[in-house]
Amino acid sequence: QVQLVESGGGLVQAGDSLRLSCAASGRSFSSYAMGWFRQAPGREREFVAAISWGGGVTAYADSVKGRFTISRDNAKKTVYLQMNRLKSEDTGVYTCAAGRTVVTTPNYDYWGQGTQVTVSS
Repeated sequence: QVQLVESGGGLVQAGDSLRLSCAASGRSFSSYAMGWFRQAPGREREFVAAISWGGGVTAYADSVKGRFTISRDNAKKTVYLQMNRLKSEDTGVYTCAAGRTVVTTPNYDYWGQGTQVTVSS
């Protein structure tokens, strides 16, 4: 069992940066791939980024490539999402997830509650 708690969301202006954190508790965090998803009002949840258990493999949605960076610190049981040059279309609830492998679909085993990111233009 893995519990996930996100933090770091907030209200920022377009062009600003934010770093989201996802702290995990429970066993075997380092054996899980981690993903970030987001959901805007009235829209379906969409994949943002993912990272393998060791950090050697990452994946990004086309819409965030070059602006967002996912990383993890297994000693701290935390995964991060550094978001730069934010746009209004990045607004949404960002949720982290833990699963067996890096996938861009919501096929993850554990999910956090999410943190709100609002980007004003």
